Amino acid sequence: MTDVGLMPYYLGLEVKQMEDEIFISQESYTKEILKKFNMLDCNPVNTPMESGIKLSKFDEGEKVDPTFFKSLVGSLRYLTCTRPDILFAVGIVSRFMEAPTSTHLKVARRILRYLKGTIDFGLFYSSSSDFNLMGFCDSNYARDIDDRESTTGFIFFLGDSVISWSSKK
Repeated sequence: MTDVGLMPYYLGLEVKQMEDEIFISQESYTKEILKKFNMLDCNPVNTPMESGIKLSKFDEGEKVDPTFFKSLVGSLRYLTCTRPDILFAVGIVSRFMEAPTSTHLKVARRILRYLKGTIDFGLFYSSSSDFNLMGFCDSNYARDIDDRESTTGFIFFLGDSVISWSSKK
């Protein structure tokens, strides 16, 4: 075995280790995604998804290339490793990979526009004596207009550090 020092980069994750802090992000990967999908020069938005938007798999918009859409959604799904802020929106657009329309693509591109303004976001862990466990959860109560199922999400913090998050139908 050889000690090669601190880990700065691993599978698209950038790890910045300071004396009492660790910051994990995917800034370079986010820039690659924006470049790949021609969104480097887009205008940023403040939220990954419009409030109250209702999407359906029976949307009558123009069909888009499913391979392109799957590539976009797959890239976004990998970003959820360090970006719990986009998890809900990515989960929503993931439901339409079979037959995506221009409406679904517009919602996915909005996530990219959000990423443009928040490229430097990530997970921050610091040494602390604050071991308070705090959790938040929410549900949208049968908001899916196709099958009337709910989407539930949660996030847990130990002190100021995120330790677990999920969003699923």
